[in-house]
Amino acid sequence: MATISIPESGEKTDALLLKHHKEKHFTAGEVVRDIIIGVSDGLTVPFALAAGLSGANASSSIILTAGIAEVAAGAISMGLGGYLAAKSEADHYARELKREQDEIVAVPDTEAAEVADILAEYGIEPHEYTPVVNALRRKPQAWLDFMMKFELGLEKPDPRRALESAFTIAIAYIIGGIVPLFPYMFIKEAGEAVIASVVITLIALLIFGYAKGYFTGSKPFRSALQTALIGAIASAAAFGMAKLVQG
Repeated sequence: MATISIPESGEKTDALLLKHHKEKHFTAGEVVRDIIIGVSDGLTVPFALAAGLSGANASSSIILTAGIAEVAAGAISMGLGGYLAAKSEADHYARELKREQDEIVAVPDTEAAEVADILAEYGIEPHEYTPVVNALRRKPQAWLDFMMKFELGLEKPDPRRALESAFTIAIAYIIGGIVPLFPYMFIKEAGEAVIASVVITLIALLIFGYAKGYFTGSKPFRSALQTALIGAIASAAAFGMAKLVQG
């Protein structure tokens, strides 16, 4: 008669924990980075521009027109910068991939020795990593992936990354840039509009700084204060410079 092995209670508990254990990792790092870049500059640059023009006693309509022009130009510039950065990263990966492919074919023993050195850095003994090295040599694609990741520290980029980065940064910049300009759409007196702009933008900077700290693993409250402080300094400097130049 067949016997069924019943695990001890501790083993059963461990099995259940393993079964239901699901690691949750934040995987949208690149998108968040693009949003942070876009919103951060979008809030700060038009904010400083509007404050500077207010200090020069420009009318609300002029400030709004100049601000919208700056937001449009800034979104295009920032988006293009994001596209070129992501495209350069993809091109660099392609060049290194081709070089590693050629080396695996031309000098396989040297590349195998590099695999052994990498594994040894993790404290793995020769008798433990030798089967791994041999297994990789039988699987060229896995060997290539291993070298790209562990020797060069490169991850295969998403082919859509360049365009996605460009659009994400540009849209984030526009969203951020509208905030400091919003009061000038409804308040004709620039002196009153700049006060409303300062209040709204500082609140937005605090919220944005907190969210940035939360998603990047920093201290949210410290991040909020630092972000708001940077924006306040930039706008104060622009306002003061305009007043100084005006005389």
